[in-house]
Amino acid sequence: MKRFFITLSYNGKNYVGWQIQPNGVSVQQVLQDALSTVLREPVEVVGAGRTDAGVHARKMVAHVDFSDERFDSMRLVKNLNSFLPHDISIREIREVSPDAHARFSAISRTYKYYLTTEKNPFLYDLTYRVFFQPDIDTMNALCEVLKGYEDFTSFSRLHSDVKTNNCRISEAYWEQEDTTRFTFTITADRFLRNMVRAIVGTLLEAGRGKLDERGFRRIIEARNRQVAGDSAPGHALFLHEVVYPEDIWVAK
Repeated sequence: MKRFFITLSYNGKNYVGWQIQPNGVSVQQVLQDALSTVLREPVEVVGAGRTDAGVHARKMVAHVDFSDERFDSMRLVKNLNSFLPHDISIREIREVSPDAHARFSAISRTYKYYLTTEKNPFLYDLTYRVFFQPDIDTMNALCEVLKGYEDFTSFSRLHSDVKTNNCRISEAYWEQEDTTRFTFTITADRFLRNMVRAIVGTLLEAGRGKLDERGFRRIIEARNRQVAGDSAPGHALFLHEVVYPEDIWVAK
């Protein structure tokens, strides 16, 4: 058996999230079924992490093991893309070392969140529209505060099955694309469930003048999800990048 990393993109609108769930169709299930059909053997797909319902991915990575010695990556990518629905696209398949893991081997993950103040029929299902002009300077000042903490319980979904709520955030910032569009970028070694959406929702409270630095620090230090802001909607959130160490890749 050999292990391969699959890099894919998807629009999450029609899915209950990445992870297989009993209450609807997931990206993981659709990909796993497609691979099993194309490879003509049952396979299990393991992703780099979870994305919530409606959340998109420009770059998700998953690993799979299979035994076909006649592996042709370009052909397999083409066959899978012909088989998969229009909202899931395979970008690359590469062999990795047998102990490489899509989730546990990742060094960092980057998410982007897209905001607009404009009513735009071409962006409404991929951006979050707000009805105020966000104060980017204030929100960026609080982004710097974020990087000084490691325990993000206040931004984690309640009753999550994780051993620790500690994460190391290496970058977090807002950019203004034009007068109406804004992008939030955040990179960390790992993320908790709902963490990015909860952070965005809380930063937007600051962006409309309802939260200052002292209040933001109190929210983080409370380690209580109920004191943070509402989660921003999932449809404007994208998993943008997953980074791995170079030594996991098998030479082509």
